[in-house]
Amino acid sequence: MHQAREDAILRSTCQLLGEKAFDAMTMDDVANAVGIAKASLYKHFCSKEELCSAAMVQILGRVQAYLESLPAEMPPIDKLQALVRWSLERLLTNEMPLLPSRNSTLRAVLMANKDYLNGLVTVSDQIGEWITLAQSQGLINPGLPPVVVLYTLFARACDPVVSFLKESGQYSDEEIVKLVVRTCFDGLAARS
Repeated sequence: MHQAREDAILRSTCQLLGEKAFDAMTMDDVANAVGIAKASLYKHFCSKEELCSAAMVQILGRVQAYLESLPAEMPPIDKLQALVRWSLERLLTNEMPLLPSRNSTLRAVLMANKDYLNGLVTVSDQIGEWITLAQSQGLINPGLPPVVVLYTLFARACDPVVSFLKESGQYSDEEIVKLVVRTCFDGLAARS
């Protein structure tokens, strides 16, 4: 029962972090979303930062599980596109929390969280390996530092273009994902 409630709390937190981001989300929001008293929420997590940190660790675990589920024989560029597509789909359904801003108190807590940092390194290393392979195959510009490509791909997981396009009502979620993946990997230049 305790673990089931904690899972519900973390799911609701991820949803709220996707909808509102850290600074706008409150513990009252989480308690209301789960259907528990705020005091009960504090029995599981002593602060908003601790709660959101646990939610971010959980998200990194989901990312790791997704990366591991990709077939080993899949070409690196296809793995990178699949990851961006998966991230955008999570973003559209508010399952992917927006990354905390540089001046957010959550960022400081995350940088001090060993589980978060280990997960981030594991995910970054795997993606970095695929980037390097795709560059060696000439599928990603080899003149770009791999870390720039990595951060660009991370940025797609919290891209405001997604919400702008969704709010416009002009495109389906599937079309939004295709358009953002296309501009990410193909750029904006016209093909000759």
